[in-house]
Amino acid sequence: MKYVVKLGGAGLETPALMDGCTRAIVDLVRDGNQVAVVHGGGAQLTRMLTALGKQSEFVAGLRVTDAETRDVALMVLAGKVNKGLVAALGSLGQPAVGLSGGDGLLFRARKKRTAPDLGYVGEIVASDPRWIDAIWQLNGVPVLSSMALGFDGQYYNINADEMAAACAIACRADALVFLTDVPGVRGSGGEVLRWLSIDQIAEMAKSDVISGGMLPKLSACREALLNGVKRVRILPAEAAGSLPDLCSSRVAHGTEVMVA
Repeated sequence: MKYVVKLGGAGLETPALMDGCTRAIVDLVRDGNQVAVVHGGGAQLTRMLTALGKQSEFVAGLRVTDAETRDVALMVLAGKVNKGLVAALGSLGQPAVGLSGGDGLLFRARKKRTAPDLGYVGEIVASDPRWIDAIWQLNGVPVLSSMALGFDGQYYNINADEMAAACAIACRADALVFLTDVPGVRGSGGEVLRWLSIDQIAEMAKSDVISGGMLPKLSACREALLNGVKRVRILPAEAAGSLPDLCSSRVAHGTEVMVA
């Protein structure tokens, strides 16, 4: 089976959680699956920007990205965070290849048109998954940072959840899994929803049941399901050990997002 796993938040920063997540990814590969990893790194980027004297601003869960912020994002996400994750997988004996969306013209972007203007924030408009396929053929794990190259020659900051959905669609993945800092999607009463229909997402957003970073995440879930990805699940990073069993047995963690 083909899996795309999106890793972000504490799963990238807490050593024990990163170890659990990377071990689960390696177990998936050793079970005969093809796995691509898409990672975030927002907290690391915010810290670097703060150290450089730049304040971070977000609109509907997306970072406002001027040219300087974009350049720092490229350095942090495609550099330190990406290579750190490659090293973590390598320490477990799993070959991994770190890429940005610009490498091999893997993903092409255009400026996301929003009001207010977000600067160098993009959305994926084209993909060439043969580079991922090539790494898979050599039993490797492609590790993708959420930066992509525009047709104007500029790099764009891509929301990592959107990048993961685009990757899953391009690869025709069987499953897309978001390893997150939260136990799942919470309902109006604060309870974790075990199942969520994409038809419920708009109403939950309208009533502010979901907000902030959960908005682009659920939008990405919807996009993936409507474009051929068979299963989409939001799973807490603490439960990453259940990842290899996701498609073979009942998993009691997180939220399964479904078409209906």
